[in-house]
Amino acid sequence: MAEFPTRPDEITPAWVEEALRASGALTRGKIAALTWQAIGTGQVGDSARFTITYASESDGPQTVAAKFTAADATSRATAAMFGLYRKEVMFYGAAAPLLDVRVPQVFASHLSKDGEEFILLFEDLGPARGGNQLDSCGIADARHAIRQAAATHAPSWGRTEIIEAEWHKPPPDIGVRIAALYPQAQAVWRERYAEALESQYMQICELLAECGAIWFERNQPPQCLVHGDFRLDNMLFDIRGGAEPIAILDWQTVTAGNAMTDIGYFLGCGIGDGLRRGHENELLDLYCEDMTARGVPLTRDAIWDDYRIGALHGLSTAVFSAAFVERTERGDANFLSMARGACALALEHDSIGALKERA
Repeated sequence: MAEFPTRPDEITPAWVEEALRASGALTRGKIAALTWQAIGTGQVGDSARFTITYASESDGPQTVAAKFTAADATSRATAAMFGLYRKEVMFYGAAAPLLDVRVPQVFASHLSKDGEEFILLFEDLGPARGGNQLDSCGIADARHAIRQAAATHAPSWGRTEIIEAEWHKPPPDIGVRIAALYPQAQAVWRERYAEALESQYMQICELLAECGAIWFERNQPPQCLVHGDFRLDNMLFDIRGGAEPIAILDWQTVTAGNAMTDIGYFLGCGIGDGLRRGHENELLDLYCEDMTARGVPLTRDAIWDDYRIGALHGLSTAVFSAAFVERTERGDANFLSMARGACALALEHDSIGALKERA
């Protein structure tokens, strides 16, 4: 049994009070009671918001948020296989202070020795507007997101102490293992969504499955830290009642890699084909301008082929996740949305061809 609360109903006023005092977020007042409600739409982790009642006047927060392992056993097993819970806990302690990306302040974090249980207690960024990839977003939100990608990539670019850190490294054989599992995931995807996904997009899915060994076992030197699941559902906009434009959440898939993994993912499966087609060049230019201003000179020509290939990350993530996390109605819509956007980009820019050229 973990030595810390692992579900929302296990959290006590005394535990939260101790955590807030230890972090410096509470110096005056005593917590008398807590109430909580589930928040978020994540399928690999569960989140809750806690409303705090103080016994007397206090300088502590009125609400806090917490994140836990997924209640669903299938989702937990997938997370354990990839070390997702350990990555997220370690990100907030080891990497976030070195980056410029806006993330929640952490008040307490705990991880079990086997990496299968964790808790993060952090600031509640509400009132805020949650990103929803099923609805896409406006261009202003997309610009804020692109700038946050640069705020992650540039400070970690080429920094060996970040890129080579052990805490985010995948198991050495993980590419081979995923490549072996991927045909099973594609079979589930085909059976489940053959009638729902456009035939030209399903064909892209099949082509990527045929290139599984090339895709999952490719080996290229990492440039920087990447989020790995950089899409609207993992973003909050107008945080703290509009005081700040955006924050980036859900760092379970963080790793060292190619920056275009995040950008291709975001413009492909993250924001939808309509917004991408209308603003693709603008957003790529904005990213290059922001990176250059942060000391990493980039041009659209220099990133173009990596961007084309990066779009495939959204497709493989959708297919693999659909097979190996808890199935929900929103999850089905979510994965189809991801696949449509990623496939549209891949079809327009021949991402499969770019991948084969790199093989």
